[in-house]
Amino acid sequence: MVAGVLGAGFVIRLVFAALIPLFGDEAYYWEWSRRLAAGYFDHPPGIAVLVRGGTAVFGSVALGVRFLPVVAGLVAAVATAGVALRLAGELGALRAALIITCMPLAAAGLVLATPDAPLLATVSLGVYGVVRAVQSPPGSRASLGWWCVSGVALGFAFSSKYTSILMPIGVTIAILARKSLRVRLREPGPYAACIIATVIFLPVLHWNAQHDWVSFGFQVHHGLATPARRDLLAPLKRLGDMIGGQAGLVSPILFVLLGIAVVRGLRRASSDAAFVLATIAAFTFLFFCYSATRQRVEANWPAPAYIAAIPLLGALGGSARLDRWLRAGIWLAAVLSAVIYLHAAFEILPLPARKDPLARSAGWGELAGALDVAARRAPSMSDQTTSRFAADRYQDASELAFHFVNHPTTFSLNLSGRSNQFDLWPGFAETARLGDDLVVAVDETADTNPIILRLAPHFETYARDSLVDLRNRHGLITRRRIWIMRRWLGGWPSRS
Repeated sequence: MVAGVLGAGFVIRLVFAALIPLFGDEAYYWEWSRRLAAGYFDHPPGIAVLVRGGTAVFGSVALGVRFLPVVAGLVAAVATAGVALRLAGELGALRAALIITCMPLAAAGLVLATPDAPLLATVSLGVYGVVRAVQSPPGSRASLGWWCVSGVALGFAFSSKYTSILMPIGVTIAILARKSLRVRLREPGPYAACIIATVIFLPVLHWNAQHDWVSFGFQVHHGLATPARRDLLAPLKRLGDMIGGQAGLVSPILFVLLGIAVVRGLRRASSDAAFVLATIAAFTFLFFCYSATRQRVEANWPAPAYIAAIPLLGALGGSARLDRWLRAGIWLAAVLSAVIYLHAAFEILPLPARKDPLARSAGWGELAGALDVAARRAPSMSDQTTSRFAADRYQDASELAFHFVNHPTTFSLNLSGRSNQFDLWPGFAETARLGDDLVVAVDETADTNPIILRLAPHFETYARDSLVDLRNRHGLITRRRIWIMRRWLGGWPSRS
């Protein structure tokens, strides 16, 4: 039964992974996969490796980009059900399998090619290893083996997303807080796990050291930087938005039940394994509550907390009333997930196009085609295999590169907006020859876009080309204007 639930969830995610067009961040990670490295500006290389593996088999199509991330989601679900099996047998495993298969945060999130896919897979394996170690006699060969398994998983978790550090911190807090767990500090397992994880993570550390620790710095600033504006109510609003968003993405009923399960797991009467899981879940969630008081927290960030919390809910024994609420929560989560899937694939909800976050994947094929036509009209651009296309945002540049037939290198100008990996790769000015043309897609504005005005002194002439509407079935999402910058004179504008 457990295998059937997990298998059905995997097949459903795989189908929708093939149907749904890529989003901007997914196309960005696909760009990473074309230039594999031990690190990137935003994250470690885990997601790039998965995308590269999938596209090597299926090609640069949506299924190729998402195939191994979906497999990673299956690994996360299997390991989470496995933890529940250790706590509460087959019934607990079945409950955990249903929860992680049905709740929207996992059901939808594990379709997409993002760093959360390898993160959740490796964290879940690490949590499984810790639970098995804690359930083994202290100092035993089995305990050492499972600590080492956890160390391997943790090393790959570190190489997937830096917030994975919250898991071992949670384990450490649990060990220090409970007398029956402190005996683990006298066995070699935890130290072996730390050494193994660090060795696996060394290439990422080396890459960061070579790049002025840019990736670590970006993530710390991204989640914990002091806001520029001091608004006393803003932290409370962000915290409320985060908690409300989590309740919606987990489903309100399951969110409350998961909280109850974690609180019960923190009690003295709970087993050591349950206490470790509850501490990991509570610490991870509270960390992101704190982060929300400083910066906006994305909905997917607290997801590792649920990897530890779901087995606790699966193992939660109690009354018939609790069972009824759990069934209702799973059904509600399944309905919400089904609506998300169907809307992503078929746009069933009558949302205004500009306010639909799922609409951001629409129209990029049409824009790439229009850019190609514009390039052919530029007399000095005779060789269409040469990279002379650009956009100002990294998401736009990545989407265009993905949707061009021959996938040429497409530059992100980065003259506005945040820094990103394109800042570390050679840009147009580092690769072009004098006299080259550049075809640029930027936002449509009433007058000439400021980006074009900043580029203009470095080209002999520039001309406005076609206007492209990015649409879905419900209407206009946004517009991009194509500009042709002719005959590069050298130099490049500085970043604002």
